[in-house]
Amino acid sequence: MKLEVISKQPEERQHDTPILFVHGAWHGAWCWDDGFMDYFAERGWEVHAMSLRGHGNSEGREKLRWHSMADYAADVEQVVSGLPRAPILVGHSMGGGVVQKFLETHQVPGAVLLASLPVSGTWRFIMKIIRRYPMRFLRFNLLMSAWPIVETPALTREWFYSEDVPEETIKRHFERLQDEAFRAALDMLLLNLPKPTRVKTPVLVLAGENDEIFSVPEEQATARAYGTEAVLFPGMAHNMMSEKGWEQVAGSIIGWLENRD
Repeated sequence: MKLEVISKQPEERQHDTPILFVHGAWHGAWCWDDGFMDYFAERGWEVHAMSLRGHGNSEGREKLRWHSMADYAADVEQVVSGLPRAPILVGHSMGGGVVQKFLETHQVPGAVLLASLPVSGTWRFIMKIIRRYPMRFLRFNLLMSAWPIVETPALTREWFYSEDVPEETIKRHFERLQDEAFRAALDMLLLNLPKPTRVKTPVLVLAGENDEIFSVPEEQATARAYGTEAVLFPGMAHNMMSEKGWEQVAGSIIGWLENRD
């Protein structure tokens, strides 16, 4: 499988362990390359961002509907195996779920779950969609396509961003969004949920106070499942890597990594 990987090398390497970023639903590697990756590279980290199959410039777009969470975890395994050493994994939203599935059978130095798929799955988010947009949910099922959930700039802002994010940012990100796998959506709802008891890797859980997709209580429950506490960012929405104040999120990750040496 040919997978897109965006890489950035530090001018002065200060850390031997690389970082691999895994995007969420409807996104691609591009979502990390808006300042977030540069922040880590400027501080001596080798960083990589991958596009899962069917996303970004990776192969598999023609079969996107049927890609599963197991397929996505296999993509992470492929990219990790091509790195010089096991990386720190940072997964956002669905990508956090992919990281959790990968960690059930692999161990890395550390993992960060950023506004991640909770261990309980997406059923609360699905109920929110049904209440707010019943016809969009109907189209989601009839078309077997997740695109109706995010198909306008207004929906992009509602689900991913705070009200004070500039309209130009919303427009730029909306233009790069895409459909998501129907099979993966079923996996995240019920068919293939994370199994924290199988994970041996240290985990950091970060949550946005105003996240419209995964709530603070869900992220707190996920953190407890991994024997830790969620770090909460007040006023922040779902796309924590490109919200206003994303530098605080990146700094929190680096602080955690440095404390773990």
